[in-house]
Amino acid sequence: ERCFMRTKNRFRIILFLFATLTAGASLAEKPPLIGELSNMDLQFMAEQRQSLQDLAAINLGREFSGDKARDLDLLQTLLDRQLVRADQVRELQAMGVIMGDLLAADLDMHWVIYEDAEGRSRALRYENSDYYLFPITMIARRREVGNQTSVQEIYQKAYDIISESRPALPFQ
Repeated sequence: ERCFMRTKNRFRIILFLFATLTAGASLAEKPPLIGELSNMDLQFMAEQRQSLQDLAAINLGREFSGDKARDLDLLQTLLDRQLVRADQVRELQAMGVIMGDLLAADLDMHWVIYEDAEGRSRALRYENSDYYLFPITMIARRREVGNQTSVQEIYQKAYDIISESRPALPFQ
């Protein structure tokens, strides 16, 4: 009878573990929710752009213009001159918004809210596809861990990921 009880308890433990693991797997497989930016998101992103614009104008006498080469260079200059440091997460993320605007313009992408088990993020989406970029954290996460990859390289890598995923245009 004792042996039977041990076997029964082991079976319950195995069943419990299996149920827990499969429940976790089904949560992870839940597709993300995609939505439009709220007015608060739009306002916050506008404030981020403006704060970086002010920083560049005051310290460098330059402004962001929407010209990719100039703006990427200006972002890099802010980092090189340590006007934005690795511990300034808000400013680093503002840099990601500016870089995201450039990527959106170059790749015909648009800002969306991407919500999954990890949380809520502002992301770029290519058309209505499942191709997303998360530029707000691309510079910040690297700098926070001491990675000195240039802004141009980060931009190009993100650009290439989406560019290679897009369907070819007819007659090209």
